[in-house]
Amino acid sequence: MAEPAAAGVSSLPREVREQLAELELELSEGDITQKGYEKKRAKLLAPYVPQTQGVDPALQKESRTQMPVPSATPTSASSSSSSSSKFHRARSGGARDERYRSDIHTEAVQAALAKHKEQKMALPMPTKRRSTFVQSPADACTPPDTSSASEDEGSLRRQAALSAALHQSLQNAESWINRSIQGSSTSSSASSTLSHGEGKGTSGSLADVFANTRIENFSVPPDVTATTSSSSARPAAIDLPPSGIVKGMHKGSNRSSLMDTADGVPVSSRVSTKIQQLLNTLKRPKRPPLKEFFVDDFEEIVEVPQPDPNQPKPEGRQMTPVKGEPLGVVCNWPPALEAALQRWGTTQAKCPCLTALDVTGKPVYTLTYGKLWSRSLKLAYTLLNKLGTKNEPVLKPGDRVALVYPNNDPVMFMVAFYGCLLAEVIPVPIEDAGGQQIGFLLGSCGIALALTTEVCLKGLPKTQNGEIVQFKGWPRLKWVVTDSKYLSKSPKDWQPNISAAGTEPAYIEYKTSKEGSVMGVTVSRIAMLSHCQALSQACNYSEGETIVNVLDFKKDAGLWHGILTNVMNKLHTVSVPYSVMKTCPLSWVQRVHAHKAKVALVKCRDLHWAMMAHRDQRDVSLSSLRMLIVTDGANPWSVSSCDAFLSLFQSHGLKPEAICPCATSPEAMTIAIRRPGVPGAPLPGRAILSMNGLSFGVIRVNTEDKNSALTVQDVGHVMPGGMMCIVKPDGPPQLCKTDEIGEICVSSRAGGMMYYGLAGVTKNTFEVIPVNSAGSPVGDVPFVRSGLLGFVGPGSLVFVVGKMDGLLTVSGRRHNADDIVATGLAVESIKTVYRGRIAVFSVSVFYDERIVVVAEQRPDASEEDSFQWMSRVLQAIDSIHQVGVYCLALVPANTLPKTPLGGIHISQTKQHFLEGSLHPCNILMCPHTCVTNLPKPRQKQPGVGPASVMVGNLVAGKRIAQASGRDLGQIEDNDLVKKHQFLTEVLQWRAQATPDHPLFLLLNAKGTTVCTATCLQLHKKAERIASVLCDKGHLNAGDNVVLLYPPGIELITAFYGCLYAGCIPVTVRPPHAQSLAATLPTVRMIVEVSKAACILTTQTLMRLLKSREAAAAVDVKTWPTIIDTDDLPRKRLSQIYKPPTPEMLAYLDFSVSTTGMLTGVKMSHAAVSGLCRAIKLQCELYSSRQIAICLDPYCGLGFVLWCLCSVYSGHQSILIPPMELESNLFLWLSTVSQYKIRDTFCSYSVMELCTKGLGNQVEMLKARGINLSCVRTCVVVAEERPRVSLTHSFSKLFKDIGLSPRAVSTTFGSRVNVAICLQGTSGPDPTTVYVDLKSLRHDRVRLVERGAPQSLLLSESGKILPGVKVVIVNPETKGPLGDSHLGEIWVNSPHTASGYYTIYDNETLQADHFNTRLSFGDAAQTLWARTGYLGFVRRTELTAASGERHDALYVVGALDETLELRGLRYHPIDIETSVSRTHRSIAECAVFTWTNLLVVVVELCGCEQEALDLVPLVTNVVLEEHYLIVGVVVVVDPGVIPINSRGEKQRMHLRDSFLADQLDPIYVAYNM
Repeated sequence: MAEPAAAGVSSLPREVREQLAELELELSEGDITQKGYEKKRAKLLAPYVPQTQGVDPALQKESRTQMPVPSATPTSASSSSSSSSKFHRARSGGARDERYRSDIHTEAVQAALAKHKEQKMALPMPTKRRSTFVQSPADACTPPDTSSASEDEGSLRRQAALSAALHQSLQNAESWINRSIQGSSTSSSASSTLSHGEGKGTSGSLADVFANTRIENFSVPPDVTATTSSSSARPAAIDLPPSGIVKGMHKGSNRSSLMDTADGVPVSSRVSTKIQQLLNTLKRPKRPPLKEFFVDDFEEIVEVPQPDPNQPKPEGRQMTPVKGEPLGVVCNWPPALEAALQRWGTTQAKCPCLTALDVTGKPVYTLTYGKLWSRSLKLAYTLLNKLGTKNEPVLKPGDRVALVYPNNDPVMFMVAFYGCLLAEVIPVPIEDAGGQQIGFLLGSCGIALALTTEVCLKGLPKTQNGEIVQFKGWPRLKWVVTDSKYLSKSPKDWQPNISAAGTEPAYIEYKTSKEGSVMGVTVSRIAMLSHCQALSQACNYSEGETIVNVLDFKKDAGLWHGILTNVMNKLHTVSVPYSVMKTCPLSWVQRVHAHKAKVALVKCRDLHWAMMAHRDQRDVSLSSLRMLIVTDGANPWSVSSCDAFLSLFQSHGLKPEAICPCATSPEAMTIAIRRPGVPGAPLPGRAILSMNGLSFGVIRVNTEDKNSALTVQDVGHVMPGGMMCIVKPDGPPQLCKTDEIGEICVSSRAGGMMYYGLAGVTKNTFEVIPVNSAGSPVGDVPFVRSGLLGFVGPGSLVFVVGKMDGLLTVSGRRHNADDIVATGLAVESIKTVYRGRIAVFSVSVFYDERIVVVAEQRPDASEEDSFQWMSRVLQAIDSIHQVGVYCLALVPANTLPKTPLGGIHISQTKQHFLEGSLHPCNILMCPHTCVTNLPKPRQKQPGVGPASVMVGNLVAGKRIAQASGRDLGQIEDNDLVKKHQFLTEVLQWRAQATPDHPLFLLLNAKGTTVCTATCLQLHKKAERIASVLCDKGHLNAGDNVVLLYPPGIELITAFYGCLYAGCIPVTVRPPHAQSLAATLPTVRMIVEVSKAACILTTQTLMRLLKSREAAAAVDVKTWPTIIDTDDLPRKRLSQIYKPPTPEMLAYLDFSVSTTGMLTGVKMSHAAVSGLCRAIKLQCELYSSRQIAICLDPYCGLGFVLWCLCSVYSGHQSILIPPMELESNLFLWLSTVSQYKIRDTFCSYSVMELCTKGLGNQVEMLKARGINLSCVRTCVVVAEERPRVSLTHSFSKLFKDIGLSPRAVSTTFGSRVNVAICLQGTSGPDPTTVYVDLKSLRHDRVRLVERGAPQSLLLSESGKILPGVKVVIVNPETKGPLGDSHLGEIWVNSPHTASGYYTIYDNETLQADHFNTRLSFGDAAQTLWARTGYLGFVRRTELTAASGERHDALYVVGALDETLELRGLRYHPIDIETSVSRTHRSIAECAVFTWTNLLVVVVELCGCEQEALDLVPLVTNVVLEEHYLIVGVVVVVDPGVIPINSRGEKQRMHLRDSFLADQLDPIYVAYNM
């Protein structure tokens, strides 16, 4: 029935034709339903169809008969059009179902998913910020790129029409989940949880579903949002988990109520609910048993996984090579291919050789043999004689030349190719210019000249002065245009040199390897000729036949048949380019019909497209075809494409025996081809193989489980004159047994000879001598590896089951990427992904290959749809292939890298994935199910007693790990010590002795001095403050006073004022006016905990404390007395307070630890004097010195240096408030340079600010005259492991402005003792060691060489201060440890704090931390304080000041920060360092654990598209370097990870914010 619109398609405007073609393609890709297709098509044609006609009556009839099945997803099986329904009355589906004839896959996937349904778990769905990945309007309007159908564009047809099959499986209990139940009365939030897809179901149809399903096993999925009401703060569609069924919970219960936090506090939070879901998911039994591991004393040795005793093993005999029929000798075969061209060109000049088509598919030009000969001659003459001069020709015979021709210009290409052959230069056809890997090929072939067309040259990108751009990675090329008008006619007497074909190279064909590198396969002239002869014999070509070629004519079968064998046999080729196929998919069938072609060369994709479009053409006939050569007959989905095509076109005269699949490879050329059959003879049989057998490389006919079977068709017999054998794919080329899968190898004259310029790889591929099981060679004939996997079946038929490049070897089993793609596609994807755009590859993570699946997501797919599709793909692959998928990523439409002919570029996709530049919009990682080779968790051994450890150490000759600073008793000091026990006395003495000596200088951001204090000024001001405290505050000696000041001199005077009055000062960081809500509560807490009687502060801060904003954060009515010290009365103090004993309290030091603990420690006057004295001795401080301090002055050593040391030692302190650096980065360094400072102190935050901010401005620093050669010590004040990488970068960056590499060092202090180590001026430089990270996790220290894998660089934390002793102790047994053992650092020193100051003065805590004795081996019964840090002592070869060998103390990390995972101890900083290295966009990273899951939070400093790139990278690196599986990856904005003033991360604070859902993350991924 001729539909007018279709018949006159060619008369429609071009853009309408293109839109129609696009629609056809979408339908063929499975990207729209039949119904949608018809609707859109009718709309497009409406203006051109006479109104009375309406829609094609056949279509109307069809749509009427298609009754919607209640509650099933609207079927996407397309209805067959009337012409095809004649032949398929029996089948319910139609052409489109037919096109993939569900071999096994549909039922298999359906069964697999049904099986999973029974044990369905609620997988937590990732949380995504709304703004992320919203497609911009521009994107939304661009039509999807239809060019993408994959290169094997049967678009993975192995099984598609899943729809029908899957729908039956969905009609069970889950289909009511999949429809949003609109009429139902469950709470609205529950129904939104259930909504997937369009609300088609109504209460009526629901009843039918309920009738067929036994629903009593299930309860309504519980609501997993944060609240039970439906008014969830965030849009429900975004963060609701996928509907799953959680057994045993009744519908009223709110999930979060079931769960407590680690501290036993109930948490009602979306995040913790998801973590609970994740934990439930992880409790499922893992499929493969955990491989056993030995834990050796130091190394985890991976035990070789035991082979499964039930795995199938090959049982056949060793195969013998199979021979093809002899290559017949035909008397008139030419001696060389060029001779054939000469013969036809001179004797049959009018015969057509090649016909090219225009964009609409109409013939536009036919090249005759005469024209081909004359134009090739002109080109050959021009190449040899007209480029360069006579004495210096540009080209010599044997040179390589690139051919750059577009895919729609076969004529120019053919002329260029034969022109090169006649000139005896070697053509290298390449794809359109641009790829970097192609550049590698050009370089390795030594190409300096490229031939192209004028049009193509115009299209190449140019520089400003009109030269062709030099492409990245390409050698410099000279471009030559080969259009006729630019060629010189050869003189009458010039003849090309045509010799008989020999082994010299004829042309080079490129191929892309699995890794993406491009190599050139060299084909000799004799191989080119022999291959043409073999093809002529196998295909039985005869002179003058017409063939239609739809393939790329530049390489592979398209080149071999359409350009070479064509000339050999004087055939007429009609070339149909890819661009024409896109707009007119039926064009090749029309060409066969119009030219009565005998042979057509196609791929499965072309069969499939023709089936889609065949409605447009009722009257084509394929009866002339004697061979339909399907060149990707080796693909797993070719069977169904061939069957479907035959059943549809048999009515158009297609003969079943004409379908001839073949197998080819660039190295071995044509491997096998099915010969045209005899009419009426039975068609060859099929092999139905067991997938499980295949994964072990064994051929087993599938009988037991039809779900996992693979149906393959033969690709015919070995080529004439060839020989074939099958060898093991890895290791030596051992011949396989007859029932074993291996790599196909071919030996014949017609094959590649080498990879050009790559001798090493060549030997492995082109010169393979097979060996038998004993390893001795079988014969001496070299074979060529084809890169195809297969076997030789009964009757010497060749079967191919996959490619070496697509081989994924996971845990010793082999899987084929194409098979996995096929399974993924069998999961109904119509709403989610584009069919032809899926990439499957493996990445190597943690000693095994892991499978990654990447697909392009449709712009209109919802989060829910995508997530559900992803979950089902995982289940299907798991069931059918018994292999886990490590990562499944969906990327936005049209973003995967494509090959020139539209397929997905696998190696580039893999590279993007590994570099983190894939930009997925959805991702699901499943490391918990895939990674089964982790070492066993460590079991803690029953404790060995401390005594045994000590005896063991003695026996082993190890000393006990202890170290000490210089002895204070031996050091002579002036009478200052004896005379003045208290700092107040020292200040009074200085005020009398050196009243005008400046002690302090405060600088502002401009570097100008804003305030100074001499000894006398400080003393006077302190007196005035003391009198105010007594008068206004009515305070008594021993009262606590909070000092609330910005960093400066006022803080110092207030401190001494308190001491003069006998009060106990407590310095507190003032609240930040911009973030009162965050900072004021801490102030409030310290005021309460310290029981302060009064607050001293400035007027500005006083107003802030009482402001309305403050009232919103805390109760401002209950502040103690607040006194501002801005305007003090000039009143003298009657008497300065003197403590009765040095053990009396001097001040309280409050600080918030990184774990969020607020602790205050008590510092006595004796400790203050001892500390100042130790620092004075270590740093050689005296009154003529100047030091610069850029630190926060509120706690720890920072406070001591800022407020106390100058008064004690008399040196001048230049004070630089760190916050001033934010407005002037140069401030600190320029001050040090200007004042020629020898000793300067800073924090890590300051150092990082300078490194990051000034790193690229060193020249500018030089220009400003900044010079750091005066610096002797630059000390970072810290209470953590030294950040070696930061101090190293700082030293390296600023060495150009004179900074000595020896200058930078760090201090170490803790709560119990604020200064244990400090580098100082004398003594050896700080040492560094490399330790083994794996041993550290076992609490052992093993030193390794620099560059050892898994090594960690540690630096000594300065020298131990005078009077300080440290010992390394086992934190559990409290026994001393040996040298180089990891343990807790305990300290004994005169300046240790005297205890914790807490509200209740908790004695037990204090006793444990401050006055502890070793449980064994210390006769002196020394009292130690526990620092809470892990570290070790190592005796070095250096000499200390005392003349002894120097003992270095290395700090590894805080004990309460460590993570206990899998029985091992991890330091967060190590995991964070690994994570920060993985991607340039990770600004900062923090890790913590929650219910045994490792949570990694990363700050993203790039664009939000990169958020999901980080998830696999973070998971990979933590697995590779730390043997841990990340549970949750949270991507947040920069600045979200809280960092305290010392530059330390507040990880617990972060954890609480995460669980309370306050981070507003960009993305949260829950790894399965």
